[in-house]
Amino acid sequence: MNILDWKTKQNNVEVPFCPARVVLQDFTGIPAMVDFAAMREAVRNAGGDPVKVNPACPTDLTVDHSLQIDFSKWPETVLKNQEMEYGRNRERLQFFKWSSKVFKNISIIPPETGMAHQVNLEYLSRVVFEVKDFLYPDSVVGTDSHTTMVNGLGILGWGVGGIETEAVMLGMPVTLTLPEVVGCELTGTASPLATSIDIVLSITKHLRQADVAGKFVEFFGSGVSQLSVADRTTIANMCPEYGAILSFFPVDNVTLKHLKHTGFDKAKLEVMEAYLKAVKLFRNDESSSREPEYSQVVQISLSSIIPYVSGPKRSQDRVAVNNMKSDFQACLNEKSGVKGFQIAVEKQNDIVPVQYEGNEYKLSHGCIVIAAVISCTNNCNPSVMLAAGLLAKKAVEAGLVVKPYIRTSLSPGSGMVTHYLSSSGVLPYLSKLGFEVVGYGCSTCVGNTAPLPEAIRNAIKQGDIIACGVLSGTKNFEGRLCDCVRANYLASPPLVVAYAIAGTVRIDFETEPLGTDFNGKSIYLRDIWPTRRELHTVEEECVISSMFKELKEKMEKGNKRWNLLEAPESTLFPWDLKSTYIRCPSFFDKLVSTLKPVSPQPIENAHVLLYLGDSVTTDHISPAGSIARSSAAAKYLTNKGLTPREFNSYGARRGNDAVMTRGTFANIKLLNKFIGKPAPKTIHFPSGQTLDVFEAAELYQKEGIPVIILAGKKYGLGSSRDWAAKGPFLLGVKAVLAESYEKVHKSQLIGIGIAPLQFLPGENPSTLGLTGREQFSILFPPELSPGMTLDIKTSTGKVFSVIALFENDMEITLYKYGGSLNFVARRFL
Repeated sequence: MNILDWKTKQNNVEVPFCPARVVLQDFTGIPAMVDFAAMREAVRNAGGDPVKVNPACPTDLTVDHSLQIDFSKWPETVLKNQEMEYGRNRERLQFFKWSSKVFKNISIIPPETGMAHQVNLEYLSRVVFEVKDFLYPDSVVGTDSHTTMVNGLGILGWGVGGIETEAVMLGMPVTLTLPEVVGCELTGTASPLATSIDIVLSITKHLRQADVAGKFVEFFGSGVSQLSVADRTTIANMCPEYGAILSFFPVDNVTLKHLKHTGFDKAKLEVMEAYLKAVKLFRNDESSSREPEYSQVVQISLSSIIPYVSGPKRSQDRVAVNNMKSDFQACLNEKSGVKGFQIAVEKQNDIVPVQYEGNEYKLSHGCIVIAAVISCTNNCNPSVMLAAGLLAKKAVEAGLVVKPYIRTSLSPGSGMVTHYLSSSGVLPYLSKLGFEVVGYGCSTCVGNTAPLPEAIRNAIKQGDIIACGVLSGTKNFEGRLCDCVRANYLASPPLVVAYAIAGTVRIDFETEPLGTDFNGKSIYLRDIWPTRRELHTVEEECVISSMFKELKEKMEKGNKRWNLLEAPESTLFPWDLKSTYIRCPSFFDKLVSTLKPVSPQPIENAHVLLYLGDSVTTDHISPAGSIARSSAAAKYLTNKGLTPREFNSYGARRGNDAVMTRGTFANIKLLNKFIGKPAPKTIHFPSGQTLDVFEAAELYQKEGIPVIILAGKKYGLGSSRDWAAKGPFLLGVKAVLAESYEKVHKSQLIGIGIAPLQFLPGENPSTLGLTGREQFSILFPPELSPGMTLDIKTSTGKVFSVIALFENDMEITLYKYGGSLNFVARRFL
């Protein structure tokens, strides 16, 4: 009744939701399975039966998601990268193999198959479940914020973070406040030159401006029927970028046609259609019935959409392609900030000559040094990948080339992308421009790319050049691709290829040529840009039916290397104390003492570990990318006998809490107000020493002093990484005091046992006169209630109030138990 009475009860009603299934990817899947293994150990130690510890909800774990690129030039491409992945990641692959053998209700998708988003869309999705003669809608939660991709297929799904996902795996519902549902009406027809990425970025901008944060979005209107399922999944996938919990395209005739091409048999489709129509979940544009009621309606005309890129530092900062040259010039002039680089006028045209492979090249502001075509998340749409291939074909035939120092790569989301690029005949042309297939999974967009040539790096640093990366991913935080690449743009795959050929972002494609042909004739972008008719013809002939047929065959045949991989079959995992990949974490050490909830313990005389500003992302908090040689994690691995070449990445080592804790807040762009400049450092106040964040936290723990974090607005933006909460917890952080939070991250803090506290409206550390050097004491009452205020006392005598951001009774219960993992684990005792 509360849901039916949504108009009056909205935002005041808790909704427990039990999804039909769970999807994990490797980076967040490995700590989840390590936690399950540790839980078995803890249950055994507490006198319970460890065999009972299994996922209660059907779970699929895709091993291919993140890929470290070692070889990016032919012939050292796919096979060698795969061999390197099996070599350096053998321990974690064996752990996954052990998990597949001993845990019930979990399916491990082996390496060399495809990344989580793509495989979820192409193979795992059911749309409608049929179990024991019961039909019910497919729904899914996952450990990645881009789980929302499947919403374009009419499946309700979203990312909830690793900690919540583990709880769902163990049978707990996702508890959320009854959300507002925003109707997004699409009308009109997009320009022939606008790709699905342009449509995505335009819709992202409109929805972000409409403030859909924390809401559901459902698309309707005449424009929806003009979008293919691939277009819809592309739009749905960008949901985290416009801040909604999820976005949704109901199943309609376009969806059914797509499913028919992907191999769904006729009888199943007929049952699916009849069921969805019976329960009023089928969208019919031809029906005279009125549209559903929404909390709010946002209207977007597809006719207004033109090609855009996004950057140079944030995905929401869109730049029209025809304004790119002037916008970059403006960025050089602007003060350092979210867009500006503050380059002196007299230095804006500086040129730095550099010798590379026997030739001289000239680097200048705006030069491109990284160009990556990535078929994942927002580029799951075959049309944009084919557009890149057809553009490459026309470019090669016209005699255009890419400068050899530019780090080019092609990282498809699955083997299906390689299949249709190959069968359509465009793959050799991409290769000739340097876009070799390097493997399947997240690569450049998470910082996993081969280092730039030393001569190029030196030239960039010597000339203080604003070098650029252009990639077709969804994230472009400053410094993420490479520490010397300060401007990063997101673009559609064909534009990535076009900019790589141009070699600079300081180009007006309308008036300036990309280069010259064999006869010296100027070649413009319009000369090689593929038409929609060309794309649709190739897509119909080479993609739809064949790609799904091959994936299913591949899944059924299995993987030779995976099949031959040996792994133990014991009930309990045989932890290797020498392992630097897999380590038993301490989350369940107090399992027995947490069988009953206790009143929250006071936080007394806590020091501030970090004093942070606004928009601190999970990239700043959670370890990601390569492991810096001077970092605390590097020191730990060196002491274990590893060389820098063997460090691998934080993502690969997410199963080792010792590495991950040392990598927490180790981002080189972390701006701690105690330090005054970007650096992963802080001050240990009792001694006055400036130390790595981990070293300071370790000292505080040895001294028995709790620590807290001060922060500004939007704390925890970005990908919903579990280690953004687990890492601070293991550093000894008891509470975070911020002006506002990203909702998913706030939930994860509660799920691990950290109190999320919010300053009262209009207040912050500055208005309260706090320096961060005080000690803070927080007293919790015996009974907490959602949204209650608490008093905080400082060592200087100041007292102020904050809001305890517990939204419902379940969050309070989880916090009292010391987090969701301990709460769920007790049922096995």
